[in-house]
Amino acid sequence: MTQKTGSGLWGYRQGMEVNGYKIEPGANLRGAHLTGANLENANLSGANLSGANLERANLNHADLGGADLKGANPWEAGLYGANLQNANLDRADLQGANLKNANLKGASLHLANLVCAHLVGANLAGAYLKGADLYVAALQSANLENANLERANLNHADLRDANLVVANLRDANLKGAKLWNANLVGADLRDANLRGVELEGANLSGADLRRANLKGASFYFANLEGANLKDADLWDAKLWDANLKDANLEGARMPDGWFDD
Repeated sequence: MTQKTGSGLWGYRQGMEVNGYKIEPGANLRGAHLTGANLENANLSGANLSGANLERANLNHADLGGADLKGANPWEAGLYGANLQNANLDRADLQGANLKNANLKGASLHLANLVCAHLVGANLAGAYLKGADLYVAALQSANLENANLERANLNHADLRDANLVVANLRDANLKGAKLWNANLVGADLRDANLRGVELEGANLSGADLRRANLKGASFYFANLEGANLKDADLWDAKLWDANLKDANLEGARMPDGWFDD
């Protein structure tokens, strides 16, 4: 007889069956139909959920560490506080999913759909998000340190207070994104689209912004010390009270009248 553990429902749900599928670590649930299933606190670590339909399923606090969710459909699924460390979510449809405080450290989300996803406080350190679609995603206070966001779409995403230290944002689309007080120390933003981005109080010291589009961006009280802005487009950018000490501005297109005495 399965007993409840101190964590609540986890022990109760281990080994249970849902829609005829056995829910347990390492389970083969490839292509399973689990729409709207209640899998809260379930242990599916190492499970094969590739291509599974998890639309609006409740996976809050579930253990999906190392699970294969490639091409899965957790559309609008509840994944609050879930463990997805080192999980494979390549091309997964996570549109509108609630991943608040979820652990996605080292997870692979190549070309994943995260449009309108809720990732507040999520741990995405070292995650692979190349080409992922994060349009209007909520990423406040998320940890994206050393994450690969090359060519990712972060158009109008909310990244206030996010940790993007040494993150790879090369050629990413951050048009209209909110990055107030974000930590972008040493981040790679070469060729990125940062048009109209709000970077008030952000730390971009040592960041690589070569050829970046920064038209109309707001840098009030931002730290750009030692940043590389070679050939960047800063036309109509708001640089008042920004720290540009030792920044490389060679070939940069500066705001009108910037060099006037």
